[in-house]
Order: sequence, then structure tokens, then C-alpha cells
Amino acid sequence: MENYLDTVPTLDLSKFTNGDKQSMSQFSQELGESFNLTGFAIIKNHGLSNEITDQLYSIIKDFFDLPEEKKIKYYFPHLFGQRGYVIKGQEHAKGSSKGDLKEFFHIGNPAISNPENIWPVEISSFESIGTKGFLTLEKIGLTLLEAIAIYLDLDQNYFDEKVKGGESIMRSIHYYPLESNDVTDGAVRAAAHGDINLITLLMGASADGLEILTKEKKWIPIKSESDQLVINVGDMLERLTNKKLMSTIHRVVNPSDEKLNTSRYSIPFFMHPKPEMDLSCLENCIDEINKKGFDDITAGQFLEERLKEIGLKK
Repeated sequence: MENYLDTVPTLDLSKFTNGDKQSMSQFSQELGESFNLTGFAIIKNHGLSNEITDQLYSIIKDFFDLPEEKKIKYYFPHLFGQRGYVIKGQEHAKGSSKGDLKEFFHIGNPAISNPENIWPVEISSFESIGTKGFLTLEKIGLTLLEAIAIYLDLDQNYFDEKVKGGESIMRSIHYYPLESNDVTDGAVRAAAHGDINLITLLMGASADGLEILTKEKKWIPIKSESDQLVINVGDMLERLTNKKLMSTIHRVVNPSDEKLNTSRYSIPFFMHPKPEMDLSCLENCIDEINKKGFDDITAGQFLEERLKEIGLKK
């Protein structure tokens, strides 16, 4: 089957970071148009090296290979899945009661001390590599938000102080090998959902399985190249822009029977603002045709609601 990403232009982020004002404006327009057309964008020359990517996948594989009794030491339910390990099947999609067939590990903003990050002592390089990966992806995300601000006719630095020092999360996911009895009652690796945050940065996964829902309501498989980042809009940005930029619905389907007993690894970076950020619809995204579609809410309030809806908070 054709890779849907082949039909979407790949945007060169260096034209924004190293270009003149006209190049920055052009990149911003192309980014916004890509979001409007497909719900996501593909980025190259973004600054995340293959070396860092390989190191990140190496340490997360080492962690998920640990015995269950060692991994569980890093599971702290009172943190609501915002730091450390989250056990198999705890998280589920909004509106679903079936736990996803995955386990994951969260690294949060190193600038935040409450809660502090949790580092597995069994893997000596986990903290240094995890921190480097987080800071690199955060920098890329801030740059993309500058481009989005320009596209929305906002000040280029509109998001800076709202996001720097915010609640961003780097999630390392292990979709573990499955037995046939794991997939009864429609259980899948990740049920259809939109991300909570502003934007998500996704590096190439270790295996196929990711599908996105197009505007034509068709599920299309996608897989990025190792030197690409796939960027999608989250629910917070959809609210802020009054659906001018729509959150991308996606899922991770179970592998074919012959590949059922194989692992899949993925590392998305969820760009979150500070809890106090106002997500009220932007005035320039409201008009006679596009009426205000959402109640006023802060990012912290919205995150609280969604953590309860997906099973991470009671």
C-alpha cells in the first residue's frame, strides 16, 4: 500500500531557522497549509541527529527489556503517569474502556522540579541521553510554534513564555509482543485518539502500525523516514485556534498474525504549555462563519480533564 506521507511535501526547517524574513514566512505558510490539508506535516533538517535518535532507541529498549520487578520500581501512580514508568494496559483512549496494548516511560521537562524526573539506575546513560533528547526536541518544537504563530498572524514569540518551562513530555513507548488472547474484544496497541497537547513531534518508529484518519474519514498507514519528524496538531492547539488547525486523529493497529509476537518502539514528544496558559479561542480565529466553538479553559484544567478520561488519573 502507498505510504500516505509520499503525497505530502517534506518541509525544510532550516529555511526557517537560517532563512530571511521571506523564507520564514513561506515556511510558516507551507506548514499551516500542510496542517490544513492533511492534519500533519513532515519536517527535515530539524536538528535531531541520527546519533541522538539511535541512542534514545537504544536506552528505551534496554529499559523495556528489564524484568517486570525492576520496571515496576519506576511506576508511581500518584504522579498520574506524568513521570517514570506506566504499566501495560493502564492508558486507554478517550471514550474507550479497553486498555491499550502498550507500556511507556515518561521524561518531563528538566527545568521542572515538581515532579522531578525518574531515572532507571540500571541504565547508566539513561539520564544523560534522555535529557539531551528532550532538550533537542523541545528546541525544535519551540521553533515550530514560532512558525505556527506567524501563520496565525500572531507575534512570532507568542508561544515562547507560555511553553518554556512548561509541561512537555517525551514518551518512550513499547508496544509489546502479543499473544492471540491479548487481542480479544477489539483491544489494540493504541485506540483512535487525538493528542492532548499543542503539537506532537514524532521520530521514525521501529515498525509499521501507525495510521491517521484523513479528512475523507479513511484510515491511512504512515511511516516516516529515519531523518524525518512527523508533526501533528493536538487538541489544545485545536481549541486555541477554534479548529482553524485541527487535531489529528490517529491509532496504532495490531500487526499481522505472523508479526504478532514482535515489539514496536516509538518516541513521541508532546509539546505542552505551562498550566496557566489560557486556551480561550483566539479572537482572530472567530468570525461570523466560524463561531466560537469551545468554552474558556486553561491548559492545566484541560490536562486534568483528559488525564481522567484516559485512565491515568482517578
